[in-house]
Amino acid sequence: MLYKMQINIQEYPFYKTPYAITVCRIEPENNTHLILEAFSYQTSIPLAVIGNWKNSSYGLELLQKYKQFNHIHLVDPIYDSERINFLRSHALLYIHGHSAGGTNPSLVEAMFLGLPIFAFDCIYNRHTTENQCIYWSNVDELYNYITQYNKLKLDIISKNMKSIASKRYLWNTIVSKYESLFNS
Repeated sequence: MLYKMQINIQEYPFYKTPYAITVCRIEPENNTHLILEAFSYQTSIPLAVIGNWKNSSYGLELLQKYKQFNHIHLVDPIYDSERINFLRSHALLYIHGHSAGGTNPSLVEAMFLGLPIFAFDCIYNRHTTENQCIYWSNVDELYNYITQYNKLKLDIISKNMKSIASKRYLWNTIVSKYESLFNS
């Protein structure tokens, strides 16, 4: 589903062309450094990383290191769900770097939008996506996937992500599982 709204092209210059996106807290366990490094080696797919760049020395270091790349867009946090969903829904790819913490809301939201996902290879992400997306664990793997992706495979991943999200992560399904747990 594509969200429609008026957007400031100067604020988000990447959205008019196919781009990859990630939304996360800028923390080491979210592997933002690996994502940025992989994307810095290529220029064919712009990357938008939306996060809290100024909340840690890690974020500030990455901001300094990657702000000069014209195809990498380091965007401050967006708390308006309509705006963030607009930007995510227009992306070519969703890059998910989280490596800890279980089922991540930003991953599930990307799945509901039917985005093809390249996720960090860990048990949480594999479980959430039912082993149906592309998994990477280092800069070289991610770089190879983003430079050699197959459009047909992305379409299949997109459909699978939407299907899994609709089957597993609807509130009715979750409430039903909790009710059965409490009633047993």
